[in-house]
Amino acid sequence: MDYQWVIDRVDDQIAERPGQIVLAVFLVTLVFAAGLGNISTEAGTQQFTTGLPAEEAFQQVQEEFSPTFGADTGSTQLIQDEQNVLSKPSLLRMLRAQERLQETDGLRVIETASAARIVAATIDPSATTLEAQIRVLERSTPGEVDRAVRAAADRNARFTGLLSNDFNRQDASASATIGTVSHSVPAGLSSGAGVGGSSPLTTIQLRTDRVVDSVGGNFRVFGTGLFAAEFSNVIGDSLLLVVPAAVLFIVLFLVIAYRDLIDLLLGIVALALTIVWTFGFMGLAGIAFSQFLIAVPPLLLAVGIDFGIHAINRYREEREAGADIETGMRITTDQLLVAFFIVTGTTVIGFLANLSSQLAPIKDFGLVAAIGILFTFVIFGIYLPASKVFVDRLSRRYPLPVISQKPLGSEGSLLGRVLTGGVSIARVAPAVFLVLVLLGSLGAGYYATGVDTSFSQEDFLPPADTPDYLQQLPEPFAPGDYSIVATLDFLEERFAQSQQSSVTVYVEGPLTSDHALESIHRAGQNPPDAMITDGRDAEAESVIDVIESRAASDPEFRQLVERNDRNDNGIPDDNLHRVYDALRSAPDAGADAYLTEDYRSTRVVYSVESDASQSAVVAAGRTVADRYRFTAIATGQTVVFQVISDLIFESAILSLAIALSASALFLLLVYHVLEGRASLGVANLVPIVVTVAVLAGSMRVFGIAFNAFTATILAITIGLGVDYSVHVTHRFADEYREQETVDAALLRTVRGTGGALTGSMFTTVFGIGVLVLAVFPAIGNFGLLTALSVLLSYLASLLVLPSVLMLWTRYDRWAHRDRSGTTAVRLAG
Repeated sequence: MDYQWVIDRVDDQIAERPGQIVLAVFLVTLVFAAGLGNISTEAGTQQFTTGLPAEEAFQQVQEEFSPTFGADTGSTQLIQDEQNVLSKPSLLRMLRAQERLQETDGLRVIETASAARIVAATIDPSATTLEAQIRVLERSTPGEVDRAVRAAADRNARFTGLLSNDFNRQDASASATIGTVSHSVPAGLSSGAGVGGSSPLTTIQLRTDRVVDSVGGNFRVFGTGLFAAEFSNVIGDSLLLVVPAAVLFIVLFLVIAYRDLIDLLLGIVALALTIVWTFGFMGLAGIAFSQFLIAVPPLLLAVGIDFGIHAINRYREEREAGADIETGMRITTDQLLVAFFIVTGTTVIGFLANLSSQLAPIKDFGLVAAIGILFTFVIFGIYLPASKVFVDRLSRRYPLPVISQKPLGSEGSLLGRVLTGGVSIARVAPAVFLVLVLLGSLGAGYYATGVDTSFSQEDFLPPADTPDYLQQLPEPFAPGDYSIVATLDFLEERFAQSQQSSVTVYVEGPLTSDHALESIHRAGQNPPDAMITDGRDAEAESVIDVIESRAASDPEFRQLVERNDRNDNGIPDDNLHRVYDALRSAPDAGADAYLTEDYRSTRVVYSVESDASQSAVVAAGRTVADRYRFTAIATGQTVVFQVISDLIFESAILSLAIALSASALFLLLVYHVLEGRASLGVANLVPIVVTVAVLAGSMRVFGIAFNAFTATILAITIGLGVDYSVHVTHRFADEYREQETVDAALLRTVRGTGGALTGSMFTTVFGIGVLVLAVFPAIGNFGLLTALSVLLSYLASLLVLPSVLMLWTRYDRWAHRDRSGTTAVRLAG
């Protein structure tokens, strides 16, 4: 295939019409800049759960059995923390806070509940409004309040559930309590397993927080709307920290790499254009910016920096050799456009491999990163060389300041001598060295099989305590105050219910069938070890418990149950429709929490051991669900998150397999077309395989799990790592045709390309490494792994690849002997 005419045409346009290219890029930039204003944000775990069967079942449970959290309502928790929240003044503060919220326009309050309301109603059952209950408590003595507290604890199980673990019935005291406020919100608000994004509830709860502050006392306002607000703040604060730090490091190392003000400015402008084009595309395409996409700008900067340094450095080599502006750039682009094309192709493959994931944020990441890399190729492969020619032509007429035009890694320089270490190894024992490297990589890969996989809300949250060095930053870089993690920790520590774990089984079928309730009962017999047991049965909450509770307090209902109980176990078998009707006739019986109005859906909540692993809980729930004679699915937040965790691991392995295989096929094809030697593609891939294996092993060493952010790291490593090996391999192929020996070809390759690679590596490692400054640790771990992958790719390309290429030449000599028996290629010695 004759591809050279395409390269020649582009070379001519860059060398002869640079002004037109610069103008065209400017016009395209205006188009993409228009899309910047359309960018929205999306945050939290909700973006990962849409469409999963377990999550859909969880949604059904929330909508059908939790009126407070129904599709058109939202709930806010008021967490009160005082010396004794059951004292008269504290109870009054809770009631006044709820009353003020109820009276505030725009908060859409439809219902409130609290221990304070229960105490007031215990003193005077006729007091049903907040205003009346406040009057009751104001008139009551502290002794009357204490007696009402003890009475409420005896009569109302819900009362103690609203109090902290240290509730003392005798002293009528507790250090914390939870009150709830239900809001009416526009239809369509989801209350799924995850949280995130913006909603009307966010605005309501932010206002609620301000209103409660005006009451006094020690209150924390807690709810999913505030989760969403804090997630969005984390994105903004992280970008505000990461972007300036990345710019600082990038500019610093670009100054060292370019050592010229004009070239530095050209490189920075090209980087800025790449970001504008990519983010503008997101706005025009309607792709929301999530925490996951925080990693895209550093990744694009990494590839852009590499391309820019290579272009300028290669051009300087030709200019130093005596070529004029046009000729020097033609030679530069003639070689580098091919290398950039190979790098772009393999990098895009690495990112697009993430489209195989079932999780939408990972797909969005792969698509946006791939499009960004294509933009990077256009800007740094065509625009930057054209702008360099344009500026150098201007310097003929106008004196522009020039500091240094000497290429990095030139012969005789200290860097040039250091870079030849891999060539020295390749001269002495390439086969032995490569065998040792591959064995080490196999060991690292095997060790990596023990890497954990996780998915939790904590991955999206800032740390409970912001590091001191971040708190010392001046405005506007100082991160905000985050309360969500502290509140979650408080709930877990102080409230028993927050420490209890459970798994829900959502059941659909004709629940009026004679065997329906017996099926529910039998499913919980001899449960898996992860479930808490009561004798031989799993400890559970279901409609059976509601029936038993009603039968214990209502003789007429008890007789109905007994008449329809064939085996005298307290569970009715016949006429279940009549039993359900009688049960629902008493609104306070609690049947709505477990049974739908059409008697075709129910939920059963099984208690599980607090120390049981997430996977054990999910397995136990699925085991019990399989025992039902109806359609049953295990669900709940634990189940949903475990399903996502499994998908994350599958995504990591599948995207790795696709990226490796597709990259291998692409490299084989490209080197077959370009060099007539497809085997160079295999040689090109060896350092990448080594890098991936060592990086995966490093994850286990550092205790970093595959999660929502690190799931793509292996495919990304292929995308970024191949950049380094392609530059070395492609430069070697060019030098291999021109140099007298393989030694000479390798030396010229590592000194010329290796110098640019070194500048690119330092700039990229530190540019991406600044992600460790992100407010939440998951992105920091991603930045650490990405920077490590770049460093490993660099080392593998300069230390391992020379030995691979040396062995490749021996294979090539054997494979390309001519008919006379002579060798068609030259070898050292």
